[in-house]
Amino acid sequence: MYMASNQKGFTLIELVVVIVILGILAVTAAPKFLNLQNDARNASLQGLKGAIQGAAGIVYGKATIKGVESVADESITEGSTTINIDFGYPKATVTDLEAAVNGLKEDWDCEEDTTTTPNSVKCSFKGEASYLTTDDKCYVRYVQASSSQAASTIVSVDDSCK
Repeated sequence: MYMASNQKGFTLIELVVVIVILGILAVTAAPKFLNLQNDARNASLQGLKGAIQGAAGIVYGKATIKGVESVADESITEGSTTINIDFGYPKATVTDLEAAVNGLKEDWDCEEDTTTTPNSVKCSFKGEASYLTTDDKCYVRYVQASSSQAASTIVSVDDSCK
């Protein structure tokens, strides 16, 4: 059998060096990709915060047009939807918040917290009730307006969301 002396190819040492380099790159890049779930959770919660803020602003605008932005315990109706308001902003009830924010009922678990003054609603990821604990920061809290000088507030999450 004749073997040409100019055969080209990789030696075993070259292949091992390439595999080691790829392993090092994989180890340094993996932590960046493993944190994508936390980033997605935080982005979803920030999106919910924005949706609630936008809806509260629209409700306040409609209340202003109606002339009830400084009145407690009022309601506004748009089509077949009625939203109870205090000082122009939606009341902190699950029903009123769901009426103001499209998709809230389908995508999020919300519960009323009447232990706070003023009342508030906490919303977390659908099907993950463990995120409603007070120690966790994986939720968005909507706090009802307490006077005509104090607008409703939305407390968001920080980067410690699990």
